[in-house]
Amino acid sequence: MTGEPRETELLVVGSGIAGCAAALAGARAGASVTLATKATRPEESTSYWAQGGIAVSRGDAEQFKRDIIAASDGLADETAVDVLVESADEAVEDVLVETLGVDFDGDDGHEYAREAAHSEPRILHVDAATGKHLLGPFMSHLESHDDVEILADTAALELVTAEGRVHGAMLEQNGEWAPCLAGATVLATGGVGACYGRTTNPPTAAGDGVAMAALAGADTADMEYVQFHPTAFAGEDGDDRGTFLLSEAVRGEGALLRNADGERFMPDYHEDAELAPRDVVARAVRAERERTGGVSLDVGPVDFEAEFPGLASACRDRGVDIEAGIPVAPAEHFLCGGVAVDTEGRTSLDQLYAVGECARTGVHGANRLASTSLLEGLVWGLRAGEAAAGNEPVAVEVPELRDSDPSLPDSFAEEKFIRLRRVMDDYVGIERTPSDLDRAAGVLRRLKGEIDAYIRTRTSRSLYELRNACIAALLITRAARENETSRGCHHLVEEAAADAD
Repeated sequence: MTGEPRETELLVVGSGIAGCAAALAGARAGASVTLATKATRPEESTSYWAQGGIAVSRGDAEQFKRDIIAASDGLADETAVDVLVESADEAVEDVLVETLGVDFDGDDGHEYAREAAHSEPRILHVDAATGKHLLGPFMSHLESHDDVEILADTAALELVTAEGRVHGAMLEQNGEWAPCLAGATVLATGGVGACYGRTTNPPTAAGDGVAMAALAGADTADMEYVQFHPTAFAGEDGDDRGTFLLSEAVRGEGALLRNADGERFMPDYHEDAELAPRDVVARAVRAERERTGGVSLDVGPVDFEAEFPGLASACRDRGVDIEAGIPVAPAEHFLCGGVAVDTEGRTSLDQLYAVGECARTGVHGANRLASTSLLEGLVWGLRAGEAAAGNEPVAVEVPELRDSDPSLPDSFAEEKFIRLRRVMDDYVGIERTPSDLDRAAGVLRRLKGEIDAYIRTRTSRSLYELRNACIAALLITRAARENETSRGCHHLVEEAAADAD
């Protein structure tokens, strides 16, 4: 221990919409809240990168529920979906409109967009950068709250546990670490984008919450269901980390997908064409890229400059001739599984909660419906923050983190990350085979053993992030190997077909 220990009633790890909502609800319930985040600015949060918007029920919760379950390939938990759709409108109005004053598009803030697999327009948005316009005001509101302390550029290294209960976490800031003992702990750390080469997530999305919870003994579920977004900008080869999302709202407004031969292909894959569920569109885009050499998003049917000025600017900055089509490819986008939780975010460990993308609420099943991620984070964040309030921290023995050996080179973690991403891209991507999954598991086990050997005598944020990403990757791979049924975004192919490709 090299820093000053802390105590708080409620520790929230992560500053996306789920973490902010948990902190707000905890403070509203009278708890003292400490929010620890690796981010130093809002754009380092996954929620900030959310483009499309936030779905609401518009008074028809039953139809919203049907759309969610259909997109989930029938695997969504109906109880969880009921919680989401019945809470949606009130949560958005209370927090985003009345508390934060978010100015959604439309003359009265109610211009609803339609996205893939939605039966009707129901998505509130701000341009194609909704997350950006939510996170800034949310963080500013929390910073002004007397009962909330925000620790920026602060990483949780591991959970503090004793006799099946979680008592906070070891926090690292500026190379120093110390425990933050808490009456209850909420994990809101986002997804697993750092495990893949092309992703729409920020680099900080290393699966931290899932890994820390799993190491502490918490249950995880549905880890095999990793959603790939079909239309991420396809940069030059070797430049996958600089990709960005072409929002599903663009297709909702009428944009078309064309292969390198100029052919519109989605009607051949699904009756809903460009508005088919994401897993269907992603596999189709992948197939057409391999068959013809490329896929582009034709925005000719859309007033692209006016409707999506931010995306248009991003394309121009990269030298794209928008009229000729925007090159796109699938990218890792969202983890549908995670730490298993109930309808209030409780995990299988006492006083540990998980919300947002690191949590498996059951809402998404095998495939997430567009624009439900911000909503799920908001709803479960509010519920978990309220449920977790009212507990005092308890003094317990904290883990000893050693740092007795010389520091590793700055490039060490990134070189291992490159190896990890290559394995996940090659063997645990949009399509999988049993032999590929076995191969990936073997490589990842060896990599984890190597990382564990270093971490026994060294403490650094980059090393713990690498360990967490490796654990998350192993959980995904093992779950995929154990599930022999293709559903949603877990798609198995025959070995012979894979060899032919």
